[in-house]
Amino acid sequence: MNGAGADGFDVVVVGAGIVGCSAAYHLAAAGAGSVLLVDRADAPGRGSTGACAGGFRHQFTTEVNIRLSQASTPMIVGFTEEHGIEVDVQQDGYLFVERRPDAWSRAREVAAFQRSLGVPVELLDPTAAGELVPGLALDDVVGATFCANDGIADPGALTQGYATLAARAGVVARYGVEVTGLDTEGGRVAGVRTTAGPIATDAVVCATGAWTSTLTATAGIEVPIRPVPRTIVTTGPFPGVPARRTLVIDTPTSFYLHREADGVLMGMAGDDEEGFDTTVDEGWIADALLPRAVAVFPPVVEAGVRRSWAGLYEMTPDRHPIVGAASPGLWIAAGFSGHGFQHGPVVGKLLAELIVEGAAGTVDIEPLRLDRFAAGASLAEGLVV
Repeated sequence: MNGAGADGFDVVVVGAGIVGCSAAYHLAAAGAGSVLLVDRADAPGRGSTGACAGGFRHQFTTEVNIRLSQASTPMIVGFTEEHGIEVDVQQDGYLFVERRPDAWSRAREVAAFQRSLGVPVELLDPTAAGELVPGLALDDVVGATFCANDGIADPGALTQGYATLAARAGVVARYGVEVTGLDTEGGRVAGVRTTAGPIATDAVVCATGAWTSTLTATAGIEVPIRPVPRTIVTTGPFPGVPARRTLVIDTPTSFYLHREADGVLMGMAGDDEEGFDTTVDEGWIADALLPRAVAVFPPVVEAGVRRSWAGLYEMTPDRHPIVGAASPGLWIAAGFSGHGFQHGPVVGKLLAELIVEGAAGTVDIEPLRLDRFAAGASLAEGLVV
């Protein structure tokens, strides 16, 4: 890098969620020069990362997503031991429950594909699934897949952990500062415009989630990422609360549930209408989410709603992220379609490899390039939760 001097930085990372904080740390650790991390919120992890359920898993339907998980999971599980910063992590697995006989053969094929890539996924019959998660409704279950390497981690603690590591590595963080646009010069992105004034830089990393297309449009770059609100509900204690933190997914409906404190955390896809409005729809909770929760896990009927909130999924057409160069001076890491928290640690490392070394070595991310959509080379992830 060239060294931007007092009025700028070698790299500006926009967005202090898990992806941005990981990227800032790994860039500084890799010798990228002066790094600025900027976010309009007053602290890291206040956007979509802070609203997520905290799950990480290997059960995907495409090789690139599985490889990202295989590289990122050890970074999550080993974070406390490696860095000395406490992050609560529990590997009680993901259980994908299938109730459609015609879909079960496809689920078995996907499991075989996952095993071919080294994922220790198991096929369970209804009885075994019920033994794993007592209380699960089993009447119409035809089978389930389970991977014990999947789990739950604290999103806030992990994001703050990377922010702390970034600060220790010399990253400058400016919170409460909004980036309003990208500046271009000679055909390349050369800076950002912010509410605190312009900042010159050699490289901009957009780790801006659902807002990415709005920002890149200021430089004339179209990015197919759309915001989709998703709601999460937590309950109070109730008889029959799961003993494990296994994350259960009802595959026909995408409903999911896992133990959270003395109750459960749960969510489900809705109409998936695009927009930035994160107002909680109490009617949808009462009419759609809670009835499905009771159908999947009947003991929850005795639980009371403790809290509800909504966050934004950053959806791409093929439900895979965009990771890589978008134009000279501009890199994008966004569009994770619900998988950003779990892949954020390794994606930050990959961005550092791209920017400092010129190529990503940890995982082959060629399938995630931005121009795949125009080239007709997009993928299709079949297990979006």
